[in-house]
Order: sequence, then C-alpha cells, then structure tokens
Amino acid sequence: MDGEEYHMIRNVYTRLIFILVILGLGLWVDLNDSLVIYNPFNDTRILDRDVTTRLGLDLRGGLQVLLEADLPEDVAVDSDSMETARTIMENRTNALGVSENVLQIAGERRIVGEFPGLDNTDEVLGTIQQTGLLEFVDTGDISMPPEATIQTDFATGGEAEAPVTEGGGDVPTVYHTVMTGKDLRQVAVTQDQLGQYVVQFELTPEGADIFAAHTAANVGKYLTIVLDKQVVSSPVINSAIPDGSGIIQGNFTPETANALAVQLRYGSLPVPLKVVETRIIGPTLGEDSLNRSLIAGLVGLTIVILFMGIYYRLPGITADISIMLFAVILLAVFKLIGVTLTLPGIAGIMLSTGSALDANILVFERLKEELRSGKTLKQSFDQAWSRAWPSIRDSNIAALITAGILYWFGSTFGATIVKGFSLTLALGIGISLFSSLYITRTLLALALDWFKPTNHERWFGI
Repeated sequence: MDGEEYHMIRNVYTRLIFILVILGLGLWVDLNDSLVIYNPFNDTRILDRDVTTRLGLDLRGGLQVLLEADLPEDVAVDSDSMETARTIMENRTNALGVSENVLQIAGERRIVGEFPGLDNTDEVLGTIQQTGLLEFVDTGDISMPPEATIQTDFATGGEAEAPVTEGGGDVPTVYHTVMTGKDLRQVAVTQDQLGQYVVQFELTPEGADIFAAHTAANVGKYLTIVLDKQVVSSPVINSAIPDGSGIIQGNFTPETANALAVQLRYGSLPVPLKVVETRIIGPTLGEDSLNRSLIAGLVGLTIVILFMGIYYRLPGITADISIMLFAVILLAVFKLIGVTLTLPGIAGIMLSTGSALDANILVFERLKEELRSGKTLKQSFDQAWSRAWPSIRDSNIAALITAGILYWFGSTFGATIVKGFSLTLALGIGISLFSSLYITRTLLALALDWFKPTNHERWFGI
C-alpha cells in the first residue's frame, strides 16, 4: 500500500494542536478553584473568576423548604406575583451570604427553596418569610449611598415619631419616614424626553396629599427610598409634586430601572407565604452519597475502557483516550458556567458518556464491516464516519429533545431533580458529539498514519 493512503484527514496535525489547546484549558479550569490572569503591562487583573465545583443539596447537605401561598384555596394567585415573591426571597437569602441557593416556582401556589451547605436554618426561614417594609425617608441635605443601612423613626405596625438628633446638631441620626410603600398605587419604567430611563410612580389619594405637602416644603432636599432599612435610591426633590405622580431619575440602565421598579412595587412580598415542609440533609449523608457516586463512576468507567480496548483494539484505545478527554472538558464546562452537581446530574453525565461510546461503537462496527467487504483502510475509514453519521445524528437529536422536555418540566413544576438531570444530560450530549466525531476521528487517523496496520484482524478485531 502507498503510505499516502493513511493521511485520512486534511490538516490532521492542526486538529491535534486544537485538541491539545482545549485539553490544556480544560485541565487549567479543572485543577483550580479560581482563574486569575494579570495584565503584564500594568499588573491589573484581566480575569478573576471563581470556578469552585458547586455541589447540590444531596451531595453537600443543607436545607430544602417548600413554601405555599398563605391564602384561601378559592383565591387565585397570579404567576407574576409568585415570580416577584421568588425574586425577593432570592435577593434576601443572597444578602445573608447563602451561596448557591436555588428558588423556583412549583405549580401555581408553591415555591421550592434549596440551600446547600446551610447551617443557620432558622435565620433563612425567618428571612424568606419577611413581609418587608418600604419607606420614603426625609434625609434632608444628605444623599445616602445605595445599600447603606439607616435608622428611621417608623416602627413596623406603629406610627412615625419626631426625628431624633444627636448633640443638638442639624443632621438627624434617625431619619423621618414621610410615608411607606402602602401609599404606592402604580410603578413603571419609562423614558424621558432625552431618552433616559426613569422610574415613574403614582400614589394613592392619601399618599398624594402627604407627598404634595412634603415636596412643596422640601424642594432641593433628598427623599431617600429605603427597603427594610437599606437604601435603594436617594433622589433629590426638584419641584413640588401636587398631583401624586412623579419620576425618579438616576442614570438608570433598563435593568437597574426595572430592578428599582420591582423593589418599589413589591417592597413587601406580594403574596403571604407559609412553610409547608422543611427537609434537612446532614453533611455526612451528602458526603457519603458523593463518595459512593465517585466509586460507582470509576468502576463503571474502568470496565468500559477495558471492554473498548479488548473488543475494538486500536480504535477502542483511541476511543478510551477520547472519553478521558471528554471527562476533562465536561467538568471544565460545568465549572465555568456554574452547574450545580447533584446525584441525578451525575446520572445524566453517565448517560451522556454512554452516548459518546455509542457513537464510537456505531463508527467502529461500520469500519469493521467495510474492511470485511474488502475495501481499503482509507475507504473504510471515510465511509465508517459518513455512513454512521445519520444514526448518530438522529439518536442524539432525540436525546436532546427529551432533555429539553425534561428541563421544561423541571422548571415549570419545581422538580429540581429532573431539571439537574436534563441539564447535565444535554451538556454531556453536546460535548460527547465533539468527542466522538472530532477527537476520536483525529486520534484514530493519527494512529493509522503512525502504525500503518496491515493485519486487520489483529488491529481491528475483525
């Protein structure tokens, strides 16, 4: 045979370099919990990314809580109110330092919350059920920075009292609450004549009277908006507002303007919630589940690697190398996009690994059939991939459609187990296609070029 026959892929070494670059980047992500790149010219950070492996509730332990709208069954709860309640609770738990928490709507009246690694369950349960207090506070000549915590003279359930000053000075240490969020009737995001995003609001008749009197007497002063004693915005009163409607300006983007509107509209939870069920998973149980999963995965992978090498010989060995590269790349992708690993998610990874092997098996069986029919190695190599591709394509498309349906189901009904499984399965299938169709093909082409096998029974097991 002519040696030129074994150059079965154009630019095979370019493909190899690309694979090595992907492998290097994958190992860099896998072996580090943070990615930091410095600018060599001014020593500033170009990239600073946390890529710690995120473990779910069943692997790490923590709290799972099921909340339900505390309203009579015959009272309808609209989806927008539930979504806003979910967002508010997520923001509150994030502020507590509870990382990697998951809150999603389950059905029409329930919200499922998962808090991996949580220790202080009472604090979180208390926080997510808070009603919230929105206040419009007179801070005089002082513009308060966002997220600053201040004291006001309004107590929940009580009436406002006179502001308290310290040392006879003009600046109060306890600021006066002019009115609360109960006086808001409507809030919306709009644009002014210059195209700048502003937050427009409308007050109730009682609130309009209070607002008119205060703005008329305090032009040029600051009226600070406070949620649960934390500053949201601190706009200045430009003129008296007698009609109970006005705008809040502040160099907003569409996102920040909408976020402020949501806080103003729903400073408190739009629907009352009650805890229906709580489940605490101890860290020991989660660690035991993780260890057992890792052991099962290693045993299964070892058996598969041995089978592929013994049964398919040289192609099987290249597939084994490809599967290991697949694992490196998949873990790196999970860490980069912040996928939370759970036991069902690990099951999805195992199934996607099987998908990669299935594609390789279809190709290798076709390769053996072409060789048995008397075709040359180059002809068999080319036709094995081209003729196996329709089966590989159709099976993986069907799997991706199924994963998409499962993801929709998990998102709609709050089934986090199903959602995690479908997400890892879909990502694994996508990367497995790259592994089987690009990496395996390149490695096998290189192996055939280097070894130039002539004994097909020995090298391919036919």
